[in-house]
Amino acid sequence: MIPALLAGRRWTSLRLRLLIVFALVALTAAVSASGIAYWLNREAVLTRTQDAALGDFRQEMQNRAAALPADPTAPEIQRTAELMAGSSPGYSVLLVQEGKDGQVSGAAGPDAFGLGDVPKSLRDAVNDRQKTTAANDAEYHMYWQRTKPGGNPYLVGGTRIVGGGLTGYMYKSLAQERDDLNALAWSLTIATGLALLGSALLAQAAARTVLKPVQRLGDAARRLGEGELDHRLEVSGTDELADLAHTFNKTAEALEKKVADMSAREESSRRFVADMSHELRTPLTALTAVAEVLEEEVDDLDPMIAPAVALVVSETRRLNDLVENLMEVTRFDAGTARLVLDDVDVADQVTACIDARAWLDAVELDAERGIVARLDPRRLDVILANLIGNALKHGGSPVRVKVVVEGEWLVIAVQDNGPGIPQDVLPHVFDRFYKASASRPKSDGSGLGLSIAVENAHIHGGDITAANGPGGGALFTLRLPVDVGKVIAGDQDA
Repeated sequence: MIPALLAGRRWTSLRLRLLIVFALVALTAAVSASGIAYWLNREAVLTRTQDAALGDFRQEMQNRAAALPADPTAPEIQRTAELMAGSSPGYSVLLVQEGKDGQVSGAAGPDAFGLGDVPKSLRDAVNDRQKTTAANDAEYHMYWQRTKPGGNPYLVGGTRIVGGGLTGYMYKSLAQERDDLNALAWSLTIATGLALLGSALLAQAAARTVLKPVQRLGDAARRLGEGELDHRLEVSGTDELADLAHTFNKTAEALEKKVADMSAREESSRRFVADMSHELRTPLTALTAVAEVLEEEVDDLDPMIAPAVALVVSETRRLNDLVENLMEVTRFDAGTARLVLDDVDVADQVTACIDARAWLDAVELDAERGIVARLDPRRLDVILANLIGNALKHGGSPVRVKVVVEGEWLVIAVQDNGPGIPQDVLPHVFDRFYKASASRPKSDGSGLGLSIAVENAHIHGGDITAANGPGGGALFTLRLPVDVGKVIAGDQDA
């Protein structure tokens, strides 16, 4: 999963995208430039060769072919064709005369050339007699065409002597021009490849220049998120990236100051709560002692005074529990809460918790003997007392407690027999001092019990969840590692 994610990140990284964009731009530019250069050179080479050959052929037709008699013999035509081919820049010549005795022709040149090698469309155009006008003073014109007999490029041109004379055709190979153009195409292809390689190197350099500050910014942001609020970026230059680094430093400085102020206020609040709780313990100890004495004498008191004494005793104990809870919460907030681990038989621990609070008749326990877990027995007792006490107080008996082991986890489920927890209350049941008065009319607690229970679960590496059971009633599920010490050691190694 992780290698696939890393591979996905590599394929979508900014560096790769810069390389691809630079490569595409360079490839488009190089291909466009090479294509235009090739097309221009091709036209220039072919036009130059074509104009030279056709111009020379026209001149030879005027000087030699036109000088033949009206009805030349075959040797005369052959001799003229040889003279024309001999003085030409490498093309073959075919002369054709339509005489009284039929067609007479002569051919000469480097390529075997006959009338069948001339495209019919070209022959028709050459033999097409046109009307002379003010704009057209010649009955016949010169025409040319490029052909590829056998896959080899040739230039074929033809014209006819005005006045019913010879028809001449020239046949020039363009193989040399083709080879020159192929060499040019290879050169342009190599140039395109070099441009693509250069663009990749340029993109790499640009990516390093642009992305290095971005990577430093990302590293700084990660370190800031990990709590290193004093980390700052080195600002160099005056560009947008330097401005971004300067803004980051200002933001980090403001965040560090705000976090420091909040930490100082939080520490002051924790110290105040701890000091207050500590100072309250001494008078509360005295009050508790007096309340216990009064509770023993309540039966001998005046019936008018007895209810007041019972209320004082109850509220004194409640105040004592509140102070103890506040001190426990303060230890969690300050991070000073520590575990004292021991091997515990979970069934015995749950039974002891229930028995110590005289809940045996109201709790149904489903736990096998021999389930041993390594945890803090005192904190487990606090968790169970809060969960079971909360179920008895708000849900009613019987409360069902089930203990099972699921793999490496100890699972303790506590379900009451009440109406359940309203959906709008479920997300807040573990909040400190939260009381759902509408659904908990009998609530007289401080609202800290469940929050302390879940903090004790977290310090073990576990958790508590709240839900409504399928058969009704609230269901609290405690999950703790079977071996808390092993989990803590693993977290420390990580």
